[in-house]
Amino acid sequence: QVQLVESGGGLVQPGGSLRLSCVASGGSFSNYDMGWFRQAPGKEREFVTIAWSGGSTSYAVSVKGRFTISRDNAKKTVYLQMNSLKPGDTAIYYCAARFGDYIVRTSPADFGSWGRGTQVTISS
Repeated sequence: QVQLVESGGGLVQPGGSLRLSCVASGGSFSNYDMGWFRQAPGKEREFVTIAWSGGSTSYAVSVKGRFTISRDNAKKTVYLQMNSLKPGDTAIYYCAARFGDYIVRTSPADFGSWGRGTQVTISS
């Protein structure tokens, strides 16, 4: 399994932007599907976006067009660029990894490696 460390969270005004980073260690990063999830207070952890090991990406409807995931396999890092942020985006954001098997899986239960999370707060 890979070990994951997120960074880049913070407090931003509505309409602002943030870029989260997740650095992996251990394992063969390029073979892993890398996902971002988030969990708001009192809510279940939910899928945000994923960058498959094969290179394609997928997004939750709520963030499509505003968020962009990218990965740099040489740096073992996955990024989440978040634009046009809304108060409803406030949550702890988690990076997650699972060994790629070319099967579409976006449930948190399908991911075996998790970072500790980084807080994102959108407020004026």
